[in-house]
Amino acid sequence: MSVPEPHIRKWTRFLHAAGRGGSARWVLLGLLAGLLSGLAAVVFFVSLEGLRHFFLVYLAGLDLPLPSGEVLFHGEPGTYRPWLVPILTASVGVLTGILVSRWISEPMSGGTDGTDAMIKAFHRQDGHMPVRTTLIKSATAVLTIASGGSAGREGPMAQLGGCFGSLLADRLGLSVKERRILLLSGAAGGLGAVFRAPLGGAITAVEVLYREDFEAEAILPALISSVTAYSLFTLFFGAVPMLETPDFRFQSAQELPFYIVLALVCALAGRAYLSTFFFIKRTVFEHIRQRAGLVWSMGLGGLLVGMLGVAFPPVLSDGYGWLEMAVLGQLSLVVMLAVFLGKTLATSITLGSGMSGGMFAPALFVGGMCGGVVGQVGHLLLPGVVTQPGGYVLVGMAAFFAGVANAAVGPLIMVCEITQSYGLLAPLMLASALCLVINRNVSLYEHQAENKFDSPAHREDATINVLEELRVQDHFRPGRVIILEEGTTWRVLMDVIANTSQFNFPVRGRDDRITGILSIQDVRTILYEQDLCDLLVVKDVARKPVLLRPEDSLYTALMAFVQADVDQIPVVRDESGDDAHHVLGLINREDVFQAYTQAIPEEKRRGCSLR
Repeated sequence: MSVPEPHIRKWTRFLHAAGRGGSARWVLLGLLAGLLSGLAAVVFFVSLEGLRHFFLVYLAGLDLPLPSGEVLFHGEPGTYRPWLVPILTASVGVLTGILVSRWISEPMSGGTDGTDAMIKAFHRQDGHMPVRTTLIKSATAVLTIASGGSAGREGPMAQLGGCFGSLLADRLGLSVKERRILLLSGAAGGLGAVFRAPLGGAITAVEVLYREDFEAEAILPALISSVTAYSLFTLFFGAVPMLETPDFRFQSAQELPFYIVLALVCALAGRAYLSTFFFIKRTVFEHIRQRAGLVWSMGLGGLLVGMLGVAFPPVLSDGYGWLEMAVLGQLSLVVMLAVFLGKTLATSITLGSGMSGGMFAPALFVGGMCGGVVGQVGHLLLPGVVTQPGGYVLVGMAAFFAGVANAAVGPLIMVCEITQSYGLLAPLMLASALCLVINRNVSLYEHQAENKFDSPAHREDATINVLEELRVQDHFRPGRVIILEEGTTWRVLMDVIANTSQFNFPVRGRDDRITGILSIQDVRTILYEQDLCDLLVVKDVARKPVLLRPEDSLYTALMAFVQADVDQIPVVRDESGDDAHHVLGLINREDVFQAYTQAIPEEKRRGCSLR
């Protein structure tokens, strides 16, 4: 049901009035985005778990472990029919191919998953998330994961939450900048809800956009949205942590070398993980897609991952149950190595073929297995030092994802929230930082920008910063400037004004320092008051001094004009050896605008500021 236009206008006026762009307004907008993304997360999660139970447990008869905090449906497995799994995954692949080829016009070659689609929308689509594309990808992601495809739900939820944030901005008639911020807020709500990690979800959403930056303006609404979505999600499913974990604690500095080794292992494993994925996606399935078409490519991907899942069930679906078993020390060293290799291959086939789902969960899964291997090896070598090998699983999750996604803070906070424990914060920070440094030139997300100046979303910021490259000394008007003494009377001032075209006059004190500035616009109404001619002096009406130096940038000059609200500003040089000012000339407001107008075409030709 559509909302009547008068109601939309009423709410838009209300939101614009609330704070005039300040914190109160963003709290309201973040709250709305969180409500929408939280409801979407509830529907998505129930649909996924219900269909997974039906496909894999009831139809295929598999008894797969589930994480302790996410057991929604109970019941004994049905008749054991593992051969149904490849049929289910292949059918979902074919269906996804048909829907995508008929209803989605965007090319399939670019982008990693739903999170990458959200990143692309922020940088290159003015914050717009196509509704039809998002709904199709979200629905097929549910089918992919539920049937056994190796993918995660966090990518689709980031895309779905971002879409609702974008829609909210459109319905309220907000600006492009505000739409981008609400896009991130919705994505933060989706991540915070499905991970039950409100702080980690918010930080991750604003962090994954860039390799070396983050979107600071979106932090407040993203936090509000994430907390709101998380609260709504826990109303339905409780606040129990997703994974059951012991109370791990960092107890000895002797463990630090093992965590450093873990960071190196995760960094190398991350490179192998990305190389495998992009090879299978760009070389294998891109070739198949060009030869046989999108439908057959996805169908083949579904068939292959289903067959791999029958041979090795831990690679099926998102695998959080197996991850919890690794944390609890219930998987052997050999099994964890096999799971690392199998999950890497299964995820590359699932998402490389074009099927829907997220890379977030598989990356955490693979990183956790790397941590488990290092933890168990360390425990075998020095059991007195590495006393809790399961803790290395958690550190590996955060470090691995930090390395492949260039997100140092969000994942480690998320791991702490998932386990509801901060006992491993120090090794989490160390391993994540090392992985980030080692893998800084690789990225899981194809549309991730280097920093804000590399993003089309901040093109205006880069354009304005052209003024920072220009100097006052090249654009002011040097020459004689009429300077008034502080004791100049009103009668003398009228004679000065009558014989000059100057509109702003520096005012000088006894020590030859400029102590103020007098603008004609300030004295126009009383300029010819005869009673004041001998009573009023310049010092009484002068403004505070506004001065520029030749080495100042034109951006500094622009800000000075805005703050002082004058048309001319004196350009001065401090006289060597004393505190006196030597006035070199004046710079006009028009001089700054003219320099700006001349610089922009030149910057466009050189391709510097708008790159």
